[in-house]
Amino acid sequence: MTPKDIARVEAYLRATFGNPKIRIEPPKKRGAPIEVTLGGEFIGVLHRDDEDGEVSYSLHMTILEEDLPPG
Repeated sequence: MTPKDIARVEAYLRATFGNPKIRIEPPKKRGAPIEVTLGGEFIGVLHRDDEDGEVSYSLHMTILEEDLPPG
């Protein structure tokens, strides 16, 4: 993903969720996952899909059972 792609997706996520603390961290190594953070806390991984000339982005977020409130 290019820095321009990252900036565009980051702006979209910030506007959609109304939170300027969302950041997309460019990978430190080529081929490493692109991490999305909120206030410095890791929340997920961003993927770019370029299939049949159509580009889409997906945010994969895992929620651990231990992180949920009791219920």
